[in-house]
Amino acid sequence: MLNFTWNIFSQTGSIDTYLLFKELEKEVTERPGTYEDDNDVLNSPIS
Repeated sequence: MLNFTWNIFSQTGSIDTYLLFKELEKEVTERPGTYEDDNDVLNSPIS
C-alpha cells in the first residue's frame, strides 16, 4: 500500500496523497508485523 500511495503522489503531486502516505508509513513503523510486505501481496498467486 505504501508503494501504491507513493506512486500516486509522485505522479500527481497531490499533498493529500502525500499526507495519506505519511499516515500509513507512521502506522507501519508503530506496529511492525501487522502489515504484509507490498511485494509479498503483489507476487502471491490468486487462489
